[in-house]
Amino acid sequence: MLLLSIVHAAETSPSDSQPTALTGNPLLQESSLVLHYPLFDKIKDSDYEPAFAKGMTDQLKEAETISSNPRPPTFENTVIALERSGALLGRVNQIFFNLASANTNPALQKVENDMAPKLAAHADAIHLNAPLFHRIETLYENREKLGLDPQSKWLIERYYKDFVRAGAKLSDADKAKLKAVNTESAALETKFAQNVLKEKNADSVVVEGRSELEGLSPNEIDAASVAAKEDKKEGKFVLPLQNTTGQPELAELKNRALRERIMKMSLARGSHGGEWDNRSVVLRLVKLRADHANLLGFANYAAFKLDDETAHDVGTINKWLADLTPAGVANARREASDMQKLIDQEQGGFQLASWDWDSYAEKVRKARYSFDESQIKPYFELNHVLFDGVFYAAHELYGITVKERHDLPVYQADVRVFDVFDADGKQLAIFIGDYYARPSKRGGAWMSEYVSQSDLLNMKPVVANHLNIPKPEAGQPTLLTFDEVTTAFHEFGHGLHGMFSNVKYPRFSGTNVLQDFVEYPSQANEMWASWPEVLKHYAKHYKTGEAMPQELFDKVLEAQKFNQGFNMTEYMAATLLDQAWHQLSPTEIPNDVLKFEADALHKAGVDFAPVPPRYRTTYFSHAFGEYSAGYYSYVWSEELAADTVEWFKANGGMNRKNGQRFRDTLLSRGGSEDAMKIFRDFSGHGPELEPLLKRRGLNEISAPSTGEAEPPSG
Repeated sequence: MLLLSIVHAAETSPSDSQPTALTGNPLLQESSLVLHYPLFDKIKDSDYEPAFAKGMTDQLKEAETISSNPRPPTFENTVIALERSGALLGRVNQIFFNLASANTNPALQKVENDMAPKLAAHADAIHLNAPLFHRIETLYENREKLGLDPQSKWLIERYYKDFVRAGAKLSDADKAKLKAVNTESAALETKFAQNVLKEKNADSVVVEGRSELEGLSPNEIDAASVAAKEDKKEGKFVLPLQNTTGQPELAELKNRALRERIMKMSLARGSHGGEWDNRSVVLRLVKLRADHANLLGFANYAAFKLDDETAHDVGTINKWLADLTPAGVANARREASDMQKLIDQEQGGFQLASWDWDSYAEKVRKARYSFDESQIKPYFELNHVLFDGVFYAAHELYGITVKERHDLPVYQADVRVFDVFDADGKQLAIFIGDYYARPSKRGGAWMSEYVSQSDLLNMKPVVANHLNIPKPEAGQPTLLTFDEVTTAFHEFGHGLHGMFSNVKYPRFSGTNVLQDFVEYPSQANEMWASWPEVLKHYAKHYKTGEAMPQELFDKVLEAQKFNQGFNMTEYMAATLLDQAWHQLSPTEIPNDVLKFEADALHKAGVDFAPVPPRYRTTYFSHAFGEYSAGYYSYVWSEELAADTVEWFKANGGMNRKNGQRFRDTLLSRGGSEDAMKIFRDFSGHGPELEPLLKRRGLNEISAPSTGEAEPPSG
């Protein structure tokens, strides 16, 4: 999953004159460190609120100066002036919200709660400034006559659309309504996210005895013991929950009752009463979003969001989901049948349940391919994966070199910092790697930027990757699952998108692209995790350094399509829920969150109990955060990524020529042109669905004759 700042603002030098009371605040000046790397060791929690306040005040003054300029609007005095505005606020936004996700604490959570509605109101004050919009509108209407280069003309077009979508054309009365909706929505989104994190941390599964943990490795059991000690439960074992419905221990634990307890606790998050119950938050937030869409002339919030995506409209997404979902569910049911046969052979005496799936999937995989996760994890040690896999692939494709450094401050002891050098030896970027899970960190994996590339502002990027790998006990190696390996490649794909950015304007930098395009470069980078040349280079035993045996190597590649019915179904179920909630009109908001969820899954044909949604409504941070009505974008982007895999195969595979083409025509261009034009410039054609179906093993699975999926309710 990618993290965006709440208010887009350029990184430039703030005013030289600062109030005396703020002169000691390190956020008020650009960092003097290389590439403006943040002063993590200097910034205190108490620095943020005054810096936010000063940043908002400064940007409002800048906006007022632009809007009240007596001279006729020009590209320089209006659009470029806006690109240069908000330097301090942009810097504070990027640092604060990155840390609020990666290393939060009660003080930062309070700042986040306090600032969310204020920042929403501030964004409205900019976008709903009528004289400012009038200047932008004038330039937009005359853009063909201004003699601008294509990127500059596109900048005017994007600014105009940004302002219109923010309500600039509304009446004063409707602007007032929109402001109230935005302010309340921002507060509720923050509350939802914090409830998810707090409950995830509080609802760790406590196990009384070591015998109950049969199936886990000694290192995993030791880690559970350490977690219990840290939680003041000496002599017990604690299994922290991850943000997804599925939990990693379910694949290994032999104790079925414990597996059931873990799954039921995971599924119940945010919906069983108490201070972190998110049901009322969901209902109010969905109503506010529907109201927001109606104010702007759209039937529902999904229609509003999709209007500015490559998908364009609700009908397109509903048809696409209806076409893909039945094949995924049919495959999942086939996989479930295989597992039930195994349960019956073992005389288990029970029907396959959601808490059994991972365990029996491992058994089926072991029987079918003669290996399981425990056999391959010793070959996926974190440093080997990074240096001999992730960074190696990037070097072979793009000529870049990554070197770790230890002289820059970090916000948490486990965080690592790397210089990234281009093929000519010049520094391209700084890369921050934050790989371990901890209670202060939100779930999932994501990329973020602390500094964004821009020729206009002479800025080079500082980007970060965040994963949630369980940290082993001190002195033990960090061994990854293949899913975690793939995630490391995925997030570095986002990182490359940011680091290779070569645009003039900060509005278009790196991953500032349409939401349903942003996951494409990262998913394309996943191909190198299983590319034979790369896999052989990093899959080395952590003790001996020996390469993975060819037989096991071949089995890993052969098993790539295994369990794809499950993967597709849990993803589609979550996607359909996201659309179901956001395709509601203001008069269709239900009273019961869980009943609506069950009805929506049934109507869509994905109410298959052994495969629950990857996220249920009440802990679905994507749907009720920055990916609202946009969770479909992962598989939507995967269609482009699968197409790209086929392009590389057809054009000679991994080599510098192909890498340079991908970099020059796509990765470097950010959002500086229409997204699908950028894709066509690289591939030479439009997107094709067949490579995705082939990749997912769905091209030979026909839809069931009954119970076909319908579009989400709305």
